[in-house]
Formats: sequence, structure tokens, C-alpha cells
Amino acid sequence: MRGPLRTWVLWAAGFLAFPIAGLAGRAVAGPVDDPASALVGGVVTGAVIGAGQALASSGRLSLPRWSAVTAVGSGPGLLLGAAVAGYRTDLGSLALMGAAEGVLLGVAQACALPRTARAPWLWAAVMPALWAAGWTVTTLAGVGVDARFTVFGATGALTFSALSGVLLLRLLPATAPGRTTGPDSLREVDA
Repeated sequence: MRGPLRTWVLWAAGFLAFPIAGLAGRAVAGPVDDPASALVGGVVTGAVIGAGQALASSGRLSLPRWSAVTAVGSGPGLLLGAAVAGYRTDLGSLALMGAAEGVLLGVAQACALPRTARAPWLWAAVMPALWAAGWTVTTLAGVGVDARFTVFGATGALTFSALSGVLLLRLLPATAPGRTTGPDSLREVDA
């Protein structure tokens, strides 16, 4: 498997970071039922998701940079989303929470896309819908979302990763296999 399909498959495999991130966020902050747990849980969860995405990029992402940017977007994003949703866990509330978190996460990550990215604002514009879709799929799959997790489950994460991988391929220029990468090249898949 080569080229764009390989890049997409590896990115989509990054969905595995989401359940691990959720466990880490919950271990540190507990269930998302107040502002402190939302902020702290979101930061921890975002850091782990960002690290997982960087690892899934086969060295094309800067692990510390992407992890930090994702943490910075996810912490305040989950705080905003949970507050807007009133900490409720019904389908509509979780979709709303995801959309609100996706706004801040999308902006943070879009700012970290390389200068060569095509229409980086599109990443920011799509993240609210994809984050809401993650919560929607997880809820419809019957996951016990009333436990107030910091991030959607594996089914939602797979959906999110597969769809965001398609967008990623559209926004970022291809990198030649085996090419030695510099600081800007490491950011080419910083999504």
C-alpha cells in the first residue's frame, strides 16, 4: 500500500488513541460533571489524542507540537462544550458539546497547519461537525455516555479519524516517501 491510501489508513488507525485518551482524562479528572473536570480532563485527553495522531503519522507530525496544540484546543473546548450542553448526556446535548469543542480544537489545529496547507481555515470549519459526529456515532452505538467521558468512544473515533483523514489528504501537499523532513515538513500532517 502506497501514497495517499497508506497515509489515510495510518491516520485512521490513530482512532486507537481516543479510548486511551479517554481513560487517561478520566483517571486524572474523573467524569465531566463540573468546569474543573472538563478543563483538566480535556487537556489530558487532548494531549494523548494529539500524541496518538502524531505517532499514526509515521513521523510526519511533530509529537510535542501536535500534542500540545491538541491539548490547548481540547481543554477549553471541552469546558465550553460541556457548559453549553449543561453537562447533559442525551444525544442532542452531546452533539452540541462536540460541536462547541470542535470550534476551539479546529481553530487551534488549523493555526498549526503548515504554510503550504491548502485552505487551513477549512480544517477549523469542519472540526465542529466531525467532533459532533463522533459523539453522535458513539451515542447511537449504545456506549454508556451517561458516564460523562472526556471524549467519544472507539466507534465515534473511527468515524472521526476516517473522515478527517480524507480532509487531511485534501488540505496537505503530498510528501515523498523516504524524504528527510525538516521542521515545516513535520507539520505537513499536523491535523
